[in-house]
Amino acid sequence: VLFSWVFFLGMEKLVACLYQRPNALCRLICFPWAGGGTSQLAQWGKLFSSSIEVSSVRLPGRESRLKEPFAKDMTTVVNEITSVLLKELQEKPFAFFGHSFGSYISFAVALHLKEKYGLEPIHLFVSGAHAPHSEAFLPIKSIPIYDAEDEDILTYIQILGGTPSELLQNEDIKKHLILTFREDLRVLQTFSFEKAERNIPFSCDITCFDGSEDKPHDLEAWHDLTSGDISFYKLPGGHFYLLEPSNEIFLTKHITRCIENAGL
Repeated sequence: VLFSWVFFLGMEKLVACLYQRPNALCRLICFPWAGGGTSQLAQWGKLFSSSIEVSSVRLPGRESRLKEPFAKDMTTVVNEITSVLLKELQEKPFAFFGHSFGSYISFAVALHLKEKYGLEPIHLFVSGAHAPHSEAFLPIKSIPIYDAEDEDILTYIQILGGTPSELLQNEDIKKHLILTFREDLRVLQTFSFEKAERNIPFSCDITCFDGSEDKPHDLEAWHDLTSGDISFYKLPGGHFYLLEPSNEIFLTKHITRCIENAGL
């Protein structure tokens, strides 16, 4: 009993699942962007049919985990997510959706699950992100986060969009957002993936989404990472195109179709 209670607390802490569907055929685990929490993606639960249960991952340092220290590197993030979710992921099929920073985390978690446990998502949905072994990913690793002034980071957050301006009017919220973004970026910079010559890590299908007005991402290189099918969709909008209600509807319908066609 103690184990299941501890396990439950771990789940409660790590994931937000607002619309629980114990009889769902598949779990969709969502990974938010840098500086993000679970509020937007956890709400997706209500847009999906009863065959899909949606959870959103919550990293330390935000929301109900505000008092916990931020994760120091990608390995720590991956190990926590894997250890908490492993039992669930072994029980029934799962798919991952990640946006931006969340795409890299979802990839790193999927890679770890595959290498260590032979587990693989039935579908990997990535959004607003380069393939992790692409040259285009390298500049992210050289953003000088240690030396960057708060104002520079704030400007970057504003350029990306996706943060309601009224939140940035509140000094405490603004400060915390800058700190969270800085720490998430630090985690991202500790992540590296070198693709070995003949090694194709996945066999699942991958779908890449991008905003048509966002700076272009190297999506083609995702081809190298799976023997499954790969498809690309550009949706109207910038980096946070996915917050537009019409795009949300497209995404949730498309993700549903992919999962249901996976023949569960």
